[in-house]
Order: sequence, then C-alpha cells, then structure tokens
Amino acid sequence: MNERFEILESTLVSLLKSKKYSTLRDILVTMNPNDIAQIMGGLEEERIPLLFRLLPKELAAETFVEMDTDAQEMLIQGFSDTELKEIVDELYVDDAADLVEEMPANVVKRILKQATPEMRNSINQILRYPENSAGSIMTTEYVALRPDMTVGESLKQIRRKGVDKETIYTCYVTDNRTLIGVVSVKDLLLAPTDDVVISDIMLRNIISVTTQTDQEEVARMLSKYGFLAMPVVDSDNRMVGIVTFDDAMTVLQEEVTEDIEIMAGMTPSEDSYLKTTPWEMFKNRFPWLLLLMVSATFTGMIITSFESALAQVVVLTAFIPMLMGTGGNSGSQSSVTVIRALSLGELKFSDMGIVVWKELRTSLLCGIVLGVACFGKVYLVDNLLMGNPDVTMWIALVVSLALVVTVILAKLVGCVLPLVAKKLGFDPAVMASPFITTIVDALSLLIYFMFATMILHL
Repeated sequence: MNERFEILESTLVSLLKSKKYSTLRDILVTMNPNDIAQIMGGLEEERIPLLFRLLPKELAAETFVEMDTDAQEMLIQGFSDTELKEIVDELYVDDAADLVEEMPANVVKRILKQATPEMRNSINQILRYPENSAGSIMTTEYVALRPDMTVGESLKQIRRKGVDKETIYTCYVTDNRTLIGVVSVKDLLLAPTDDVVISDIMLRNIISVTTQTDQEEVARMLSKYGFLAMPVVDSDNRMVGIVTFDDAMTVLQEEVTEDIEIMAGMTPSEDSYLKTTPWEMFKNRFPWLLLLMVSATFTGMIITSFESALAQVVVLTAFIPMLMGTGGNSGSQSSVTVIRALSLGELKFSDMGIVVWKELRTSLLCGIVLGVACFGKVYLVDNLLMGNPDVTMWIALVVSLALVVTVILAKLVGCVLPLVAKKLGFDPAVMASPFITTIVDALSLLIYFMFATMILHL
C-alpha cells in the first residue's frame, strides 16, 4: 500500500511540474481528502495553493480540514475573501471551531468575518466549553426529528436538511430540544409504511453524555457501544450537539500519544516530530531529566552509606546493576499494565485491593523463579564455571534473596502508584517507567545491603 501511494504521489508531482492540470484534476477528484492532504504536506510551499485550487469546492474543504495548521494558515493568507468564504461555508462547525482555536488572531478575524452569523454563534458556543470536554469537540450539526412526525415526513426533512449535517445515519428525537429518543435511517427505511409515527419506532433508552464529560470518556463510550455518534446534552437533558466517531478516534490518538510521551518522561508536544524544533524538544525533556537526575542521587547516597560494607566484599558491587535493572523492569511491567487498564476504564481506585492481591501473587511467582535462576547463574556459572573464588554460596544467596524481595516490592509499587495518582487527579502515566525506576532503584539497594549485612555479618 505504501509503495502504491509513493508511486501515486510521484505521478501527481510530475503532472504538477509539467503543468498538466486537467489530468491532475481528474486524478485528484478520485482520491481521499486525507491522501491529498498528505501529498500536499510533502510539496514545496509555492506549489500547495496551485494544487489546492484544482480541487472541487467540497473536496477542497474536506482536504483543508485534514491539512496541518501551518499549511492551513499559509493557504488562508493567500485566499481572497471569496475563496475563504467558499471554504468556511463548506466546513462543519466543529472543524471550524478547531480552525479558529489554532489560528493566530489576524487569521481568526478573517475566518469569522466570512462565516455566517449562525456559524459564528455555534463556534463561540463550542469554544466556551472547557478544554478536553465533550462540549469542546462536539458539532452542533445533527438531524433532529419531532416525536409526532411520520416516517414519510422524517425522510423528507432528512433530504432537505441532511446535506449540511455531519452525519444523518442516526437521528435524534427531541421535544422542545429535550432529548427523548433516537431513531436510525435504517429504522425509517424499514418501517412498514410512511404513516408510522416516530414515537412508535424510536429507541427511548438513550445513552448520552453531558457537555462537561471528559472527551476521553466520550471516546471510550463510543467504542464500547459501537455508536457512530454520541448525543451531547446539557444539565437539563436538552440536546446541544453530537460527538462523531471520527472525532473520538482523533481524541484517542492524541491521548495515547500524550500518555506515551509522559510515560517516557517528557512533556507532551503539540506538534508532530518533524514540526517540533530542537529548542521545543529541549524544553519538553530537560525538566524531567533534571528532576529524575536529582531524584537518582538518592541511590548514590545509599551506596555511599554502605561504602564500608562494599569495601569488605567488593564483589557485591558487580551485582548492583542487575538488581536495579530487574527491579525497574518489574515495576514498569506492573505500572504499564495498570495505566492501560485505567485508561480503558477497567480499573478504579476502589479496586486497589484486588490489584494488589493479583500483583502480589504474580510477583511471588516471578520473584521465586528469577531468584532460583539468579542463584544458579551466580553460584554455578560465576563461581564454578568461571572460577571466581570471591563469589561464594553466601554471596549467591544474598543476591538471590534481594532479587526476590526487590521484584515483589517493585511490582507492588508499580501497581499502587498509578492508582493513587488517578485518585489524586493526576495523569497515571506520570507514574510510569522513570519515576517507578527511580523509586525501585533506591528500594533495591536498601534491600540488597540489608541482606548483605545480615547474612555476611558486615
């Protein structure tokens, strides 16, 4: 598929360079807006407006929505008022609101000037809702039917008004804007006669969200119930908009990207990798690296405090990296598993006991098996096969016992911290690998030296 797309891209660029605009337009009208936007992203800036103007009005608007912010701004700066109005008129309200939110003030002024009063009101309504809420990502363009309408009347209304709606497959039945039912186009088409009243075939058990519902929760609900759109109501159950499935997919992609970056110890970036400057990367990464570096000094303090013990049995030093690495990996496994379950809504803070009990049993199994393997490796390989006389059976016992306890504590810490973070209102992803590893490193050293002091009488 990638190879075919690259061939198509090179063909279009070649046609553009050779000024075969008629052939180029014939190919473009058969393409998906996402693909056209992707191709434009790889063009030189001066060629983008030329290619864009070859697109039919509706396709141009759909492609415009899929383009990155910089390309959108560049096009708007070059548009005449007439061209800008044609694009704005074709945009759905939620896409127009996103555009207004991302553009600089001078561009926003031009966009709003070309928008109809109804669109301006709708845009302002969406922008008033809190960031990351259902209200901020919804569209106010949906098909509303009255309960006393017949199937025939409903189909006529869909044909008349549906052309400007983002989706017509699910229609919402309202009474004075109060949401009372849902009916699909399939239900309308399969109704026995056109005289059937909507209230007789509509679904009354409605699943909806409020304008204040977190956008990630909305996306999860759309995925859970398999809806194409989710109705959004206010505190009085009055219909105000819908969140469509494609918007939910965008939300999930953004949330996953954000979680991955946080789990890696970085401040999430708003731009793509190629659009992010080295200075922005520095600002996103340096504070976390500094914090983790400072926190990691605790491990150095622990090693220093047991310096006399290490001086007596120098071989103990060789096993510190293995213990710290295994402990960090064990904690990361648990934290990532719990963070994923929290993001999918599978866990909540009240499940703490169940999670701890499950991870405790898992850690016991992992710890015991790893401990036995470690003892065999340290004593049989290091001592007998490699002939290292300093690695005695007691040294192997210290390392193995420390490893068992470290794995158990690491997994418990890894599962508990994300749950606590969620309860306190923080993003659980903050408690992923970097922080877990730092905490577990300190614990593993304390455990290691405790066993060494007890067993070796240091």
